[in-house]
Amino acid sequence: MSVGLYGGSFDPPHLGHVELAERAKLELPLERLLVLVSADPGHKQVDTPGEIRLQLARAAFPDDDVELDPTPRTIDLLRAHPDWVEPIFLIGADEFCDFAHWKEPGAVLELARLAVATRPGFPPDRLDAVLAELDRPDRVAFFAIDPLPISSRELRSRVAAGADISAEVPAAVATLIRESGLYAHPSGYTGRA
Repeated sequence: MSVGLYGGSFDPPHLGHVELAERAKLELPLERLLVLVSADPGHKQVDTPGEIRLQLARAAFPDDDVELDPTPRTIDLLRAHPDWVEPIFLIGADEFCDFAHWKEPGAVLELARLAVATRPGFPPDRLDAVLAELDRPDRVAFFAIDPLPISSRELRSRVAAGADISAEVPAAVATLIRESGLYAHPSGYTGRA
């Protein structure tokens, strides 16, 4: 049994995130799942403060451990936790297609296994191309999830436009967003929460 690591900005967490986590717990030999909210992602701009996204993630994943991750890159996180033995890092297929461009992907695979969530219709040749670039393709496993075409960016835009997103996010997340006025302004975080 291993600890599962599921990282992201979760700005906001949505049902696609929850589906990936729940399916991983069913398909993989995980002792526990640790959801890691990236305080300052090294690969993209995030306007919503980490503590706010942490609250949202705790609402989305009430049965899992949820922590703020201060490290900007996956390899930094793994090196900061030598006590994790054979952790399994969960990612989506789209993210896996960029894996060769992560900071030290070979070192990531030495310290952790990858479990890649694929959805029906995702081109297998794209996954095969990434595997062919890796020194340790044996450290990568795949599991299937139901397709939920949702993006956090789209949800933020919809909230700013006054749309209801309660069908795309967990109920507790929808309540936090609504009550705090989060994402209500098109330019991003408004300082309320």
